[in-house]
Amino acid sequence: MAMARGLRSGLPLLRRALTGDAFSAAAAAAAAAERSVASNEFSRNYASAAPMKQQKVKVPVTMFGASGNYASALYISAVKANVLEKVESELLSLVEASKKSPNFSEFMKDLSVTKDTRVKAIDDICAEAKFSEITRNFLVVVAEYGRLKHIERISQRFSELTMAHRGEVKVIVTSVIPLPPQEEKELKETLQEILGQGKKAKVEQKIDPNILGGLVVEFGQKVFDMSIRTRARQMERFLRQPINLDAQ
Repeated sequence: MAMARGLRSGLPLLRRALTGDAFSAAAAAAAAAERSVASNEFSRNYASAAPMKQQKVKVPVTMFGASGNYASALYISAVKANVLEKVESELLSLVEASKKSPNFSEFMKDLSVTKDTRVKAIDDICAEAKFSEITRNFLVVVAEYGRLKHIERISQRFSELTMAHRGEVKVIVTSVIPLPPQEEKELKETLQEILGQGKKAKVEQKIDPNILGGLVVEFGQKVFDMSIRTRARQMERFLRQPINLDAQ
């Protein structure tokens, strides 16, 4: 009961903390994302079907690094072909399959496997799974360049883009115990109020006894640490500061 009261007491503090301009950085990043993110490595057209009328696709979140570039290129192709959700589902299913099969996972990480073998294996897997042409061609490119070992990270970055496309904001809430239903409801309402219309909070709960109590809320580039552990450390640092008796 005391723990639940502690969670409830953290909600007003969270509300005050969130009322700042929490998404200004994200908005600026989205505005800058119009630049082309596909490098020469993936300049080919993933879909080999008849050419469609070119449409300009705006990447909702700026991605950096190789995994981010791959994810962005796939996003652009999937949006143009109107198969975004299907591609996301197929990519996630491949990642799940690799987690359940040690042999498959090892195959994707083994750079000693020749390029032709990698490509044929992935092509066969996609055909058997009846993956869309966008996904199949993308995975073939990934296999060609020896990036299969990064597919989980690419999938994660791609999911970030699809969530942004749907107006979803991933929120990670860490607490000592699972949030009681009423506390979870109030937290979601607070987050939704801050996010405003057109955005939807997608809350993921994590349990970490090490924070001792309170909440840690993460979304976007923001971290709101209201844990007892952090407060105790702040108090400890304060108490360790030397006292200037001459100033009295």
